[in-house]
Amino acid sequence: MEIKKKLLDIVRDKIRFKHYSYSTERTYIHWIKQYIFFHNKKHPIDMAKREIEEYLTFLATKKNVSPSTQNQAFNAVLFLYKEVLGIDTVEWNIQALRAQERKHIPIVLTKDEVKQILLNIDGIYKLIVTLMYGCGLRMSEVLNIRLKDIDFGFDKLYLWDSKSLQDRTVPLPLKLKEELSVQVKRVEEIHKKDIIDGFGTVYLPFAYEKKYPKAKTETKWQYLFPMTSLSKDPRSKEKRRHHIHPQTLGRNIKVAAQKANLNKRVTSHIFRHSYATHLLQAGIDLRSIQELLGHKSVETTMIYTHVVSEMNKTKVMSPLDF
Repeated sequence: MEIKKKLLDIVRDKIRFKHYSYSTERTYIHWIKQYIFFHNKKHPIDMAKREIEEYLTFLATKKNVSPSTQNQAFNAVLFLYKEVLGIDTVEWNIQALRAQERKHIPIVLTKDEVKQILLNIDGIYKLIVTLMYGCGLRMSEVLNIRLKDIDFGFDKLYLWDSKSLQDRTVPLPLKLKEELSVQVKRVEEIHKKDIIDGFGTVYLPFAYEKKYPKAKTETKWQYLFPMTSLSKDPRSKEKRRHHIHPQTLGRNIKVAAQKANLNKRVTSHIFRHSYATHLLQAGIDLRSIQELLGHKSVETTMIYTHVVSEMNKTKVMSPLDF
């Protein structure tokens, strides 16, 4: 057990060094633990291809997990071997029974439906959702924006260490410049008060905080959408101001969709899907949309061509209407 505990500490350090989110850290630690427990606490260094295949097959056949959940577990175990144990798993050619994956066409909102939701959401959450739609952002991306990431001079928004681990910029919606400027000033005032009260630090990526220990108190590193109160950092246990909680944002989006009387399943990601679809309908080429979304492969972006194609089917009349 001592060896396993030490191993998980190394896994945590490696995850933080690579700037992975806290949610990814918790997920990876969970699946690595489950993998070790499944094989009766055997050390991973003494296991290889066969044990990984057995575990993944167990998840698919006995636990009936979804494809995305099985992929999470697979990625966690691969991270353990490659990044922590220094073992290249490519030659293993892992062939586990995979959970059946069903291809879904993304649900999107019309421009009018987006407006209806925005009319039914208040305060800071309205600005967040508007920015998500206006820039095609994931929830994690919009919540992790720092003051330094907004370039009002060149009307750009910088996105660092997103899901694809590739930095990118997106055009800043001109309609939001004034509101965002006001929000920046608001955060600056909040930060000044936090400093006076003896706080004022903010979470920084693991390696960056070690290299620049004073940066965590700088105004430019503060979150654009901070929580109304201070909270304890689950990693460092330091009391500081984090960004708005994802569940709080998700709850406000759900309530707004209910008030708008929309029958569609509205989540935070639907605004990203809608952004891409509306750009495609406006004649923006697929490669440009791929870069704006931060997709590694254009094949991922091509799903929106199917969305538009499905929409065009509505122009085909039923024989009953001839």
